Amino acid sequence: MARPTPQTRVADCKVIDLPRIPDRRGSLTVIEGEEHIPFPIRRAYWIYEVPGGEERAGHAYRTLHEFIVALSGSFDVLLDDGHETRTVRLNRSYFGLHVRPGVWRTLTDFSTNAVALVLASSPFSEDDYLRDRDAFLRERGA
Repeated sequence: MARPTPQTRVADCKVIDLPRIPDRRGSLTVIEGEEHIPFPIRRAYWIYEVPGGEERAGHAYRTLHEFIVALSGSFDVLLDDGHETRTVRLNRSYFGLHVRPGVWRTLTDFSTNAVALVLASSPFSEDDYLRDRDAFLRERGA
């Protein structure tokens, strides 16, 4: 089993600006683990073909860090630490949201054809997930 959830707060989750290299032919953005984001990248996945206005992924992690970028379109990330909540709108491919362990996150309000890229600090581990909100709140002591 993964280590207990750290007492991370919503305020510890930060929007990070990424390098943007504009050119007359188009722009380029780069993400390097431990350089542009504060963890090594061990897994990447993307969420797409979500019907407009739909919701995805209500869960938290005990140890995993995520960096979420809207590669196309837009969506909201609802953050909740059991005491406070915050909504972050992602709608540009040159910034993303660092979601720290111990914060419940839900992706909502997808625009049509939105693509969410998620970079993770470790490979998939079911033991690291908190999928039940009540269990999450108990583990957090909230």
